[in-house]
Amino acid sequence: MTGRLDGKVAVITGTASGQGRAAAELFASEGAIVVGCDVDAAGSAETVRLVTAAGGTITSTHPLDLTDDAAVRDWIAQVVADFGRIDILYANAGATRFAPVADTSYDDWAWVLRHELDIVFLPVHHAWPHLSEGASIVLVGSTAGITGSMTNTRIAHTATKGGVVAMTKQLAAEGASRGIRANCVSPGMILTPATQGDLLADDHPMRQIAQHIPLGRIGQPIEVARAALFLASDEASYITGANLVIDGGWSAVLPG
Repeated sequence: MTGRLDGKVAVITGTASGQGRAAAELFASEGAIVVGCDVDAAGSAETVRLVTAAGGTITSTHPLDLTDDAAVRDWIAQVVADFGRIDILYANAGATRFAPVADTSYDDWAWVLRHELDIVFLPVHHAWPHLSEGASIVLVGSTAGITGSMTNTRIAHTATKGGVVAMTKQLAAEGASRGIRANCVSPGMILTPATQGDLLADDHPMRQIAQHIPLGRIGQPIEVARAALFLASDEASYITGANLVIDGGWSAVLPG
C-alpha cells in the first residue's frame, strides 16, 4: 500500500518529543524518509528508536542548536549531500518564555525571538535553494499569533507567533514560481511535556481551559501532526499561504 508521503524526504525540526515526535512517527508511517533534529539528544534518540521499531525510515542529528546559523547551514548541507533534495520542510521546533509586557526584559524578548523566529527562519533560509520543485513547507504558528490573552501574559510569544503566520504568507508568495507551497498550522492548547510544565500546571490560571474549549478537551500532538501531514502532502496541492487553526474551536468563540 502506497503511503501519502511515499519516498519524500521530509525534514522535521524538534523531533525529540511532543508534536515533533508525533510528526516524525506519522510521516514515516506514510512512507517519508524522515530527517529529524533536536537540541535534546536523549529524546531524539528515543524518537529514532520508536520510528525504526515501527518500520519507518529516519535519520537524526542531535544535539543541534537551531538558533546557530553555521550549525543549521552545515546540517542542511549534509541533508542535501545524503539525500539530494528536500521535499518537505516542517519547521516544528521552538521554545518560549511567558511574561507580561512590564516584566519582559530585553534579554527575555530577544531569547524568545531567537527560539521562535530565528529557529524557523534559519532552516527555511538554508533549505530554500535545495527545495525540490513542488516542495511543501509547513510552519508552526499558534492561536497566540491571532488573538491576545487575558490569562496568559505572553507579549514576546504573541509577537513571534504572529510573525510566523506572516512569514508563511511571504514564503507562499516567493515560492509560487517554483511550485513551492508554504502553509502554517496554529495549535491551541495541546498536551505536551512543555504545556504540562507551564500552562497546564496545577498553579496556572489556564489549567481549567478545557471547559472553555467548544470540543471540551485539550488537543493531542497527533492531531496537530495529522493536519501538518495533510498540508505537506499532495492532497493539499492547491493550498498555499494558509493558516490552519487546530484548537477545538477555542479561538472561534467568546470565553465562558
